[in-house]
Amino acid sequence: MSLISLLIALAAERYLSSSAWQFSMYFSRYLAFFRRYLALGSPSKSMLANSIFVLIPVIGCYFLLGLVDNSLIHLVISTVVLIVCFGCVNTRDVYKQYLMAAFRGELTTCDMHHKQLLADKNLPDMGFGQMLIWLNYRYFIAIMIFFVVFGAPGALFYRLMCKVNEASVEKAIANSDGADEAMVSQSAESAEEISELTQDSNESHQDALHEISSDAETAEETSDVTDFNQQLLFWLDWLPVRLLAFGYMLVGHFSRALPVWLENLFDVGKLPHNVLISVAEKSEDFMIDKNDCTAEPCLLVRLAKRSLLLCLSVIAMLILTGVIS
Repeated sequence: MSLISLLIALAAERYLSSSAWQFSMYFSRYLAFFRRYLALGSPSKSMLANSIFVLIPVIGCYFLLGLVDNSLIHLVISTVVLIVCFGCVNTRDVYKQYLMAAFRGELTTCDMHHKQLLADKNLPDMGFGQMLIWLNYRYFIAIMIFFVVFGAPGALFYRLMCKVNEASVEKAIANSDGADEAMVSQSAESAEEISELTQDSNESHQDALHEISSDAETAEETSDVTDFNQQLLFWLDWLPVRLLAFGYMLVGHFSRALPVWLENLFDVGKLPHNVLISVAEKSEDFMIDKNDCTAEPCLLVRLAKRSLLLCLSVIAMLILTGVIS
């Protein structure tokens, strides 16, 4: 059943580009519902709210599938969840726009698309092709792995964590900036009041300090939630990234990439995207013109497609032989 769902979802995802099949739309609606009807505030403000926000859809999906006795309905629901989790139409559109701008020689536009995608996905500075390698893993291969191992609830959990991490990082930055602005403005207002009044000034100053302290505590709580989400994703990605990196070696230059893979195999300090990108670059030829900004993305995207087919083949073999169900 898992193999059938994977094949259908991978075939249908490219053609189902309407908003009804996009994870972002459902995430935005669920976030608005959570903030409005549950007295927990924003999920980025406390660990409890963050955990409940992620677990409600996952547990709901788990019990819904558990209540379904019909195998066909179970297959349909699982496949629909998988298609929604796969959706990355915006990333694919940015990639196409990047290539079109590159072919027209509009390097400034290419750089704009590159920086915009980095900002949207809250990624550190990296090449455009390197970013596509990582996003291909995060929004396709990792979801495939979690779906096969844990079912539709597992795929939903991983996709939610990725989206929450992106949203929480953005929220943390906004809160931090807001807190800094509040501290500056409140301090300036307090200074003016102190110079003009005595008793009233002292009271205003105490209120200002209280507001500043409250803003600082909110920013600190948001930062803690963001750090927790990033750390959890780090461990969720630790093993799948190394398995996929091994797949890159099999479909690329094995002997050249093997030393890099072995070097990073038990390294718990290196970020997953750095491990994956370093092995991917060694697995592919990069004898390219530095002035050609399409060469690196196209080469790495072809490598990512080959690795995706390899992962699908391995999963199919494991399912057909009964190793996994």
